Amino acid sequence: MTLAMLAVFMIHVLLGLPLFIALLATAVVGFLFVDPSMVPRMMPQQFFGGIDAYSLMAIPLFILAGNLMNASRLTDRLMAFARLLVGHLRGGMGHVNVVSSVFFAGVNGSAVADTSALGSLLVPAMRKEGYSTAFAAGLTAGSSLIGPIIPPSIFMILYASLTNTSVGDLFLAGVIPGLVLGVAFMAMNAIYARRHQLPKQGSMPSVRQLAETGWQALPALVAPFIIVAGIVMGVVTPTESGALTALYVALYGIVVGSLRGSGIWRAIVDTTRLTTAIFVIMAASSTVSWLLSYAQVPNQFVELLAPWIAQPVVVLLLLSLITFVTGMFMEEVSALMLLTPIFSPVAMMAGIDPVHLGVIITLNITIALITPPMGACVFVAAAVSRLEITALFRTIWPFVVTALLVLIVLILIPQLTLWLPNLLG
Repeated sequence: MTLAMLAVFMIHVLLGLPLFIALLATAVVGFLFVDPSMVPRMMPQQFFGGIDAYSLMAIPLFILAGNLMNASRLTDRLMAFARLLVGHLRGGMGHVNVVSSVFFAGVNGSAVADTSALGSLLVPAMRKEGYSTAFAAGLTAGSSLIGPIIPPSIFMILYASLTNTSVGDLFLAGVIPGLVLGVAFMAMNAIYARRHQLPKQGSMPSVRQLAETGWQALPALVAPFIIVAGIVMGVVTPTESGALTALYVALYGIVVGSLRGSGIWRAIVDTTRLTTAIFVIMAASSTVSWLLSYAQVPNQFVELLAPWIAQPVVVLLLLSLITFVTGMFMEEVSALMLLTPIFSPVAMMAGIDPVHLGVIITLNITIALITPPMGACVFVAAAVSRLEITALFRTIWPFVVTALLVLIVLILIPQLTLWLPNLLG
C-alpha cells in the first residue's frame, strides 16, 4: 500500500499537478487498499478535521501581522537599524543581511517572504560593495532560514497542533537556535569578506545615532516580545497573540500615517492567498497522515528503528536524514504534516523531548527551502537577483552545509534548545 501511494504521489508531482490534488489522489489509492467504502465517508471528514483546530487560527494572523508591517514601512526602520549596528564592519552589507533576517523573523515567520523582501533591497547593495551576485543571493536565501526558527513560526504552530506540544515552549526553544544560525551565516560572510578583501564602509556609529535609529525601530522590535511574553505568561493563547500583534502593527501604522487603506487591503489579500494555499495543503496532508496512522505505518517505523531506540542522538540523526531527503522533493508544509505523526512515537520511545524534536524537525524542513531541486527560497533569491537558477543551485551548497552543521550541533547539545523553555516555561 505504502509503495503504491508513493508511486501515485510522485507521478502526480512529475505531471505538474497542484500538490493538494496529488495528496488527495494518494489518499484515494490508500483507501482503496484499506477499504474502498471509506472514501466518501472518511475523506471529507479527515480533510476538514485536518484544519479544524483553534491553534491553527494563529497562522493567518501572524502572516497578516508581517504583511501589515511591510505595508507600514516598519521593515525599512528595522533594516536601517541593522545597517547602523553592523554596516561599518568589513563585509557590512552581508552582516546587515543576516541581522535584518533576525529582526524580520520576530514578526514574519516566513522564510520565503524574508527572501523576497530583503533580496530586492540588499542583493544590489551587496553587489555595490564588491560581493558576487551568487554569494549575495545565496546569503539572502540562507539567512532567511532564521525566519521560521525564531518565533513566531508557522511550522512550529503546525507541529504543536499535531503533537499537542506547547506553542510557547516551542517559540522559546527556537530563540537560541535561530541566533546560532545567524552567527554561523555571519561567520561565513566574515570569511568571504576577508578572503576577497572587501572594504569597510563608514565608521562606527555614535551612541546618539544608535539611540535615535533604535528608537525609530523600537515599535517593530517590541512585536516579538508581545508575541512570546503573552503566550509564555499565559495571558493570551497563540491565536490571541497573533490577533493582538496584527492589531498593534495596524494601529501603529495608521497613527504614524504610513499605513493607508490600500496597504491594509493589499496585506489582507496577500494573507488570504498564502493562508488558503497553506490550509488546503494541510487538509490534504492530514488525510494521508490519518490513513498512514490507520494502516499502522508509524508502528512499523518504530519497529524498523527499534535497534537504535536506546540512542536518542542516533535516532535524531536518522530522522533528520529522512526529513532532509523528503524535504528536497516535497513541499515543506506537507512534509511536516506527513512526517511528524510518524516520527513522534519513535521520539517518545527514545526519550527525546517533544520540544527538542519540534525544533529539529522545523530546522530540517526549513533547510529544504534552500536545497535543490525544490527549494522555494532559492527560486525567489534567483528571481530578485536576476541570476540563473542553475548558477545559484551550484553555489547554494555551502549555505546548506552550514545550516546542516548547526542542525548537528543542536542534536548533540539539546540544552541549546531546551535551556530557555526550561528556564521560563
